[in-house]
Amino acid sequence: MTLSPLSTPDAQLDLRGTPCPLNFVRTKLRLEKMPPGGLLEVWLDPGEPIEQVPDSLTMAGYQVEQITDCTDYFSLLIRRPVADQ
Repeated sequence: MTLSPLSTPDAQLDLRGTPCPLNFVRTKLRLEKMPPGGLLEVWLDPGEPIEQVPDSLTMAGYQVEQITDCTDYFSLLIRRPVADQ
């Protein structure tokens, strides 16, 4: 499966400056409010947030489709599963 480079997120969440694990919790809560199959863009700080949040989301059943290094922060594209467990 190939991800289109033009995937447009349905929502965006700026969590720069938000410490762990609060950034994971806020991301998960936002994803739970989205419709199944929805795409969320999240901005995270380098260091612990980008090291921890993508793995935690994957373990929680979400699909991290893309991680982009934007120099001062990272942009993640996360898809809510169509069928929740």
